[in-house]
Amino acid sequence: MKQTTQNFRVLSTVTDYTRFYNLPAPAHPLLTIINLEEARCLPHPTTPVVQQLYTVALKRGIKGTIYYGRQSYDFAEGVLFFLGPDQVFAVDETLDISEINGWMLVFHPDLLLKYPLAKKILSYGFFSYQSHEALHLSAKEEGLLAGMINGIRMEYEQPIDAFSQDVLVSQLDVLLSYANRFYHRQFHTRRTAEHDLLTRFEALLSAYFARETEQPLPTVQHFADALHVSPAYLSDMLRTLTGQNTQQHIHNALINKAKQLLLSTSLTINETAYQLGFEYPQYFTRLFKSKTGLTPAAFRFSVQ
Repeated sequence: MKQTTQNFRVLSTVTDYTRFYNLPAPAHPLLTIINLEEARCLPHPTTPVVQQLYTVALKRGIKGTIYYGRQSYDFAEGVLFFLGPDQVFAVDETLDISEINGWMLVFHPDLLLKYPLAKKILSYGFFSYQSHEALHLSAKEEGLLAGMINGIRMEYEQPIDAFSQDVLVSQLDVLLSYANRFYHRQFHTRRTAEHDLLTRFEALLSAYFARETEQPLPTVQHFADALHVSPAYLSDMLRTLTGQNTQQHIHNALINKAKQLLLSTSLTINETAYQLGFEYPQYFTRLFKSKTGLTPAAFRFSVQ
């Protein structure tokens, strides 16, 4: 029996995010920092959200339930909270944020594309659906991260110049490296929960596009076979949980891989298309433009 598909709101950019939550407009197109005390009186939409963004937040004073994927997020013993792109986030209607405090860092994956952090961030387990526990921090650790957030805030509020992105990404790299240290300190003695179907699909998708050699375009059937379910069941499951079917997830991963190749290699547009598995480069250009609004050549030029 099929589950009822929920209505999802897709937030593709940092500006989409701030508008949806009635927050101040971002000072940088790919990153923003939010003071949560200033958000106490704002309405909090209960529509499930699929945000194509990364979020790191230190939250206190929350009364109610937050859902990440299909599970409620545990704030009983922790305060540091992580969300990854293309995953579902929702709040309970009774959520009380009248005493919330802390900070929230929201950034777009495109900020990282020219840097090693674009690959390294994929290895951080705290952005995965497998993790549904907030990370407990000591007062000293909170202070350390708060200092880093202040440094990022000072930089992103400066006028953008040729060095802005390098500085911001280097600061993010240090922040996430410390988060990774704290995370492994807390959970290194716990047995990793058995992967569910969604988590295994995410792992297969990431592994497929992590390959550096030419390979055929992945199909829905390929992943369904690997997971021992029918293509229809896999798409229904993903649509119900994330608002996107299998093909949409494949296209998202494909476009992200294309962006990495366009920015980190000297491959021509045609060579990039062949590397990704397209038999005809014009099909690659058509798909890329439909998803990003730019041709591959225009995208490469726009970020140089």
